Amino acid sequence: MRVLFVSSGNSINGISSIIKNQGESIREQGVSVVYYTIKGKGFRGYLANVKTLKAYLKANDFDVVHAHYSLSAFVASLAGAKPLVVSLMGSDVKSRRVFRLLIKIFNIFSWSKIIVKSQDMKNSLGIKNVEIIPNGVDFDRFKPMNQSDCKKQLDWDLSKKQILFAANPNRYEKNYKLASDAFELLHDDNIEMKVLEDVPNELMPIYHNAADIVLLTSLWEGSPNVIKEAMACNRPIVATDVGDIAWLFEQGQGCFICSFETSVVVGHLNRALVISKVDLRNRIKKLNLDSNSAAKSIIRIYESL
Repeated sequence: MRVLFVSSGNSINGISSIIKNQGESIREQGVSVVYYTIKGKGFRGYLANVKTLKAYLKANDFDVVHAHYSLSAFVASLAGAKPLVVSLMGSDVKSRRVFRLLIKIFNIFSWSKIIVKSQDMKNSLGIKNVEIIPNGVDFDRFKPMNQSDCKKQLDWDLSKKQILFAANPNRYEKNYKLASDAFELLHDDNIEMKVLEDVPNELMPIYHNAADIVLLTSLWEGSPNVIKEAMACNRPIVATDVGDIAWLFEQGQGCFICSFETSVVVGHLNRALVISKVDLRNRIKKLNLDSNSAAKSIIRIYESL
Protein backbone atom coordinates (compact mmCIF):
# COMPACT_ATOMS: atom_id res chain seq x y z
CA MET A 1 0.00 0.00 0.00
CA ARG A 2 1.24 3.47 -0.92
CA VAL A 3 -0.01 6.49 1.06
CA LEU A 4 0.59 10.21 0.48
CA PHE A 5 0.72 12.42 3.59
CA VAL A 6 -0.31 16.01 2.77
CA SER A 7 0.43 18.63 5.42
CA SER A 8 1.90 22.04 6.08
CA GLY A 9 5.63 22.53 5.70
CA ASN A 10 5.65 25.96 7.33
CA SER A 11 6.98 25.11 10.79
CA ILE A 12 10.54 25.98 11.78
CA ASN A 13 11.51 22.31 11.43
CA GLY A 14 9.54 21.76 8.21
CA ILE A 15 6.88 19.10 8.61
CA SER A 16 5.27 18.91 12.06
CA SER A 17 6.94 16.35 14.32
CA ILE A 18 3.51 14.99 15.28
CA ILE A 19 2.70 14.23 11.65
CA LYS A 20 6.18 12.92 10.86
CA ASN A 21 6.14 10.60 13.87
CA GLN A 22 2.76 9.23 12.85
CA GLY A 23 3.98 8.65 9.31
CA GLU A 24 7.06 6.80 10.53
CA SER A 25 5.00 4.59 12.84
CA ILE A 26 2.81 3.67 9.86
CA ARG A 27 5.91 2.92 7.81
CA GLU A 28 7.05 0.52 10.52
CA GLN A 29 3.88 -1.47 9.86
CA GLY A 30 4.97 -2.05 6.25
CA VAL A 31 3.04 0.75 4.53
CA SER A 32 4.86 3.07 2.11
CA VAL A 33 4.42 6.71 3.20
CA VAL A 34 5.40 9.68 1.02
CA TYR A 35 5.31 13.26 2.36
CA TYR A 36 4.00 16.25 0.41
CA THR A 37 4.32 19.58 2.21
CA ILE A 38 2.38 22.74 1.50
CA LYS A 39 4.14 26.10 1.65
CA GLY A 40 2.26 29.32 2.31
CA LYS A 41 0.00 30.65 5.04
CA GLY A 42 -3.70 31.48 5.23
CA PHE A 43 -6.38 30.50 2.72
CA ARG A 44 -4.66 32.29 -0.16
CA GLY A 45 -1.25 30.78 0.59
CA TYR A 46 -2.67 27.27 0.79
CA LEU A 47 -4.85 27.58 -2.32
CA ALA A 48 -1.76 28.51 -4.34
CA ASN A 49 -0.67 24.87 -3.90
CA VAL A 50 -3.73 23.27 -5.53
CA LYS A 51 -2.31 23.27 -9.06
CA THR A 52 1.06 21.79 -8.10
CA LEU A 53 -0.50 19.09 -5.90
CA LYS A 54 -2.92 18.19 -8.70
CA ALA A 55 0.00 17.71 -11.09
CA TYR A 56 1.87 15.65 -8.49
CA LEU A 57 -1.10 13.35 -7.97
CA LYS A 58 -1.47 12.92 -11.73
CA ALA A 59 2.19 11.93 -12.06
CA ASN A 60 2.22 9.50 -9.11
CA ASP A 61 0.06 6.61 -7.98
CA PHE A 62 -1.20 6.40 -4.40
CA ASP A 63 -3.74 4.06 -2.85
CA VAL A 64 -4.80 6.64 -0.24
CA VAL A 65 -4.16 10.34 0.38
CA HIS A 66 -4.08 11.35 4.07
CA ALA A 67 -4.33 15.09 4.73
CA HIS A 68 -3.53 16.60 8.13
CA TYR A 69 -5.34 19.71 9.37
CA SER A 70 -8.33 21.20 7.57
CA LEU A 71 -6.48 23.65 5.30
CA SER A 72 -4.32 20.86 3.85
CA ALA A 73 -7.46 18.77 3.37
CA PHE A 74 -9.19 21.59 1.47
CA VAL A 75 -6.19 21.79 -0.87
CA ALA A 76 -6.11 18.01 -1.35
CA SER A 77 -9.84 17.99 -2.13
CA LEU A 78 -9.55 20.74 -4.73
CA ALA A 79 -6.57 18.90 -6.26
CA GLY A 80 -8.77 15.83 -6.76
CA ALA A 81 -7.21 13.50 -4.16
CA LYS A 82 -9.18 10.24 -3.80
CA PRO A 83 -9.74 8.37 -1.57
CA LEU A 84 -9.03 11.10 0.96
CA VAL A 85 -8.59 10.54 4.71
CA VAL A 86 -8.54 13.72 6.81
CA SER A 87 -7.03 14.08 10.27
CA LEU A 88 -8.40 17.10 12.14
CA MET A 89 -6.69 18.66 15.13
CA GLY A 90 -8.12 20.71 18.00
CA SER A 91 -7.63 24.09 16.29
CA ASP A 92 -9.62 22.94 13.22
CA VAL A 93 -12.71 22.30 15.28
CA LYS A 94 -12.34 24.67 18.23
CA SER A 95 -11.03 27.95 16.85
CA ARG A 96 -13.39 29.24 14.12
CA ARG A 97 -16.99 28.47 13.21
CA VAL A 98 -16.25 28.97 9.51
CA PHE A 99 -13.80 26.05 9.61
CA ARG A 100 -16.49 23.73 11.00
CA LEU A 101 -18.86 24.81 8.23
CA LEU A 102 -16.27 24.23 5.49
CA ILE A 103 -15.36 20.86 7.01
CA LYS A 104 -18.99 19.75 6.82
CA ILE A 105 -19.29 20.87 3.19
CA PHE A 106 -16.06 19.21 2.05
CA ASN A 107 -16.91 16.07 4.00
CA ILE A 108 -20.19 15.69 2.10
CA PHE A 109 -18.63 16.05 -1.33
CA SER A 110 -15.08 14.73 -1.28
CA TRP A 111 -13.78 13.29 1.99
CA SER A 112 -13.78 9.54 2.49
CA LYS A 113 -13.12 9.47 6.24
CA ILE A 114 -12.47 11.96 9.05
CA ILE A 115 -10.21 11.18 12.01
CA VAL A 116 -10.43 13.29 15.17
CA LYS A 117 -8.35 13.01 18.32
CA SER A 118 -10.99 12.94 21.06
CA GLN A 119 -14.69 12.53 21.85
CA ASP A 120 -14.76 16.23 22.70
CA MET A 121 -13.66 17.06 19.14
CA LYS A 122 -16.30 14.73 17.69
CA ASN A 123 -19.00 16.39 19.79
CA SER A 124 -17.88 19.88 18.76
CA LEU A 125 -17.69 18.93 15.07
CA GLY A 126 -21.22 17.53 14.99
CA ILE A 127 -20.51 14.85 12.36
CA LYS A 128 -21.44 11.30 13.38
CA ASN A 129 -19.39 9.22 10.97
CA VAL A 130 -15.89 10.04 12.23
CA GLU A 131 -13.19 7.90 13.81
CA ILE A 132 -11.59 8.82 17.14
CA ILE A 133 -7.88 7.93 17.03
CA PRO A 134 -5.61 9.90 19.39
CA ASN A 135 -2.01 10.31 18.29
CA GLY A 136 0.16 7.65 19.90
CA VAL A 137 3.35 7.98 21.91
CA ASP A 138 6.65 6.29 21.09
CA PHE A 139 7.32 4.48 24.38
CA ASP A 140 10.86 3.65 23.30
CA ARG A 141 11.71 7.37 23.14
CA PHE A 142 9.49 8.78 25.86
CA LYS A 143 10.41 6.93 29.03
CA PRO A 144 11.63 7.79 32.55
CA MET A 145 15.24 9.00 32.65
CA ASN A 146 17.53 10.29 35.37
CA GLN A 147 16.23 13.75 36.21
CA SER A 148 19.54 15.26 37.34
CA ASP A 149 21.28 14.13 34.16
CA CYS A 150 18.52 15.70 32.06
CA LYS A 151 18.70 18.98 33.98
CA LYS A 152 22.46 19.07 33.41
CA GLN A 153 22.03 18.49 29.67
CA LEU A 154 19.69 21.50 29.51
CA ASP A 155 21.88 23.57 31.86
CA TRP A 156 19.03 23.95 34.35
CA ASP A 157 19.79 24.91 37.95
CA LEU A 158 19.94 21.70 40.01
CA SER A 159 19.21 23.60 43.20
CA LYS A 160 15.80 24.72 41.91
CA LYS A 161 12.58 23.11 40.73
CA GLN A 162 11.37 23.73 37.19
CA ILE A 163 7.82 23.97 35.87
CA LEU A 164 7.71 23.17 32.15
CA PHE A 165 5.05 25.11 30.25
CA ALA A 166 4.21 22.45 27.68
CA ALA A 167 3.62 24.67 24.63
CA ASN A 168 4.86 27.62 22.64
CA PRO A 169 3.91 30.67 24.78
CA ASN A 170 3.35 32.78 21.64
CA ARG A 171 0.33 30.73 20.54
CA TYR A 172 -2.91 32.32 21.74
CA GLU A 173 -4.77 29.06 22.38
CA LYS A 174 -2.02 27.83 24.72
CA ASN A 175 -3.04 30.56 27.21
CA TYR A 176 0.42 31.31 28.57
CA LYS A 177 -0.85 34.30 30.56
CA LEU A 178 -2.71 31.99 32.95
CA ALA A 179 0.43 29.92 33.50
CA SER A 180 2.59 33.01 33.97
CA ASP A 181 0.16 34.62 36.42
CA ALA A 182 -0.02 31.41 38.46
CA PHE A 183 3.76 31.11 38.51
CA GLU A 184 4.14 34.65 39.80
CA LEU A 185 1.73 33.91 42.66
CA LEU A 186 3.91 31.03 43.86
CA HIS A 187 6.32 33.68 45.22
CA ASP A 188 9.19 31.18 45.37
CA ASP A 189 12.66 32.03 44.06
CA ASN A 190 13.54 28.34 44.11
CA ILE A 191 11.07 27.59 41.31
CA GLU A 192 11.60 28.46 37.63
CA MET A 193 9.30 28.44 34.62
CA LYS A 194 10.62 26.93 31.37
CA VAL A 195 8.82 27.01 28.01
CA LEU A 196 8.79 24.90 24.85
CA GLU A 197 9.56 27.47 22.18
CA ASP A 198 11.20 25.98 19.05
CA VAL A 199 12.40 22.86 20.88
CA PRO A 200 13.35 20.04 18.45
CA ASN A 201 11.24 16.94 18.97
CA GLU A 202 14.28 14.75 19.59
CA LEU A 203 15.00 16.78 22.75
CA MET A 204 11.49 16.48 24.16
CA PRO A 205 12.17 13.36 26.29
CA ILE A 206 14.99 15.28 28.01
CA TYR A 207 12.77 18.31 28.68
CA HIS A 208 10.00 16.16 30.14
CA ASN A 209 12.34 14.23 32.41
CA ALA A 210 14.12 17.37 33.58
CA ALA A 211 10.85 19.01 34.62
CA ASP A 212 9.44 18.73 38.12
CA ILE A 213 5.97 19.58 36.79
CA VAL A 214 4.53 19.72 33.28
CA LEU A 215 1.92 22.50 32.98
CA LEU A 216 -0.68 23.00 30.23
CA THR A 217 -3.22 25.83 30.49
CA SER A 218 -4.69 25.68 26.96
CA LEU A 219 -8.04 27.15 26.02
CA TRP A 220 -8.66 24.15 23.76
CA GLU A 221 -6.90 20.99 22.58
CA GLY A 222 -7.67 17.83 20.65
CA SER A 223 -5.64 15.14 22.38
CA PRO A 224 -2.44 16.92 23.47
CA ASN A 225 0.57 14.80 22.60
CA VAL A 226 2.79 16.67 25.01
CA ILE A 227 0.66 15.48 27.95
CA LYS A 228 0.78 11.85 26.84
CA GLU A 229 4.54 12.17 26.42
CA ALA A 230 4.85 13.58 29.94
CA MET A 231 2.76 10.70 31.27
CA ALA A 232 5.04 8.21 29.51
CA CYS A 233 7.97 9.89 31.30
CA ASN A 234 6.17 9.66 34.68
CA ARG A 235 6.05 13.41 35.32
CA PRO A 236 3.52 15.17 37.60
CA ILE A 237 1.11 17.20 35.47
CA VAL A 238 -1.27 20.14 35.94
CA ALA A 239 -3.60 20.83 33.01
CA THR A 240 -6.87 22.54 32.15
CA ASP A 241 -9.87 20.33 31.30
CA VAL A 242 -9.56 20.43 27.51
CA GLY A 243 -9.66 17.77 24.80
CA ASP A 244 -9.39 14.31 26.33
CA ILE A 245 -7.46 15.40 29.44
CA ALA A 246 -10.16 14.12 31.84
CA TRP A 247 -10.09 10.69 30.17
CA LEU A 248 -6.28 10.57 30.18
CA PHE A 249 -6.07 11.54 33.86
CA GLU A 250 -8.87 9.26 35.10
CA GLN A 251 -7.59 7.27 38.11
CA GLY A 252 -4.11 8.67 37.56
CA GLN A 253 -2.08 9.69 40.60
CA GLY A 254 0.00 12.85 40.27
CA CYS A 255 -2.05 14.56 37.56
CA PHE A 256 -4.35 17.48 38.35
CA ILE A 257 -7.14 19.06 36.33
CA CYS A 258 -7.56 22.78 36.94
CA SER A 259 -10.06 25.44 35.93
CA PHE A 260 -9.11 28.73 34.30
CA GLU A 261 -8.91 30.47 37.69
CA THR A 262 -5.38 31.48 38.63
CA SER A 263 -5.83 30.53 42.29
CA VAL A 264 -6.88 27.00 41.32
CA VAL A 265 -3.81 26.56 39.11
CA VAL A 266 -1.59 27.77 41.95
CA GLY A 267 -3.19 25.31 44.37
CA HIS A 268 -2.60 22.37 42.05
CA LEU A 269 0.97 23.45 41.32
CA ASN A 270 1.69 23.46 45.06
CA ARG A 271 0.23 19.96 45.38
CA ALA A 272 2.24 18.68 42.42
CA LEU A 273 5.49 20.21 43.70
CA VAL A 274 5.58 17.92 46.73
CA ILE A 275 5.09 14.74 44.69
CA SER A 276 8.31 12.80 44.28
CA LYS A 277 7.10 9.80 42.27
CA VAL A 278 4.19 8.99 39.93
CA ASP A 279 3.29 6.06 37.69
CA LEU A 280 1.34 7.56 34.80
CA ARG A 281 3.18 5.50 32.20
CA ASN A 282 1.13 2.41 32.98
CA ARG A 283 -2.05 4.48 32.72
CA ILE A 284 -1.53 5.36 29.05
CA LYS A 285 -0.21 1.87 28.30
CA LYS A 286 -3.54 0.49 29.48
CA LEU A 287 -5.29 2.96 27.17
CA ASN A 288 -3.31 1.57 24.18
CA LEU A 289 -1.89 4.99 23.39
CA ASP A 290 1.38 3.74 21.97
CA SER A 291 2.25 4.84 18.44
CA ASN A 292 2.04 1.29 17.03
CA SER A 293 -1.57 0.85 18.16
CA ALA A 294 -2.54 4.20 16.63
CA ALA A 295 -0.79 3.27 13.37
CA LYS A 296 -2.67 -0.03 13.13
CA SER A 297 -6.01 1.72 13.66
CA ILE A 298 -5.23 4.19 10.86
CA ILE A 299 -4.09 1.41 8.51
CA ARG A 300 -7.40 -0.37 9.07
CA ILE A 301 -9.10 2.76 7.72
CA TYR A 302 -6.82 2.78 4.69
CA GLU A 303 -7.61 -0.86 4.00
CA SER A 304 -11.36 -0.26 4.26
CA LEU A 305 -11.07 2.31 1.45
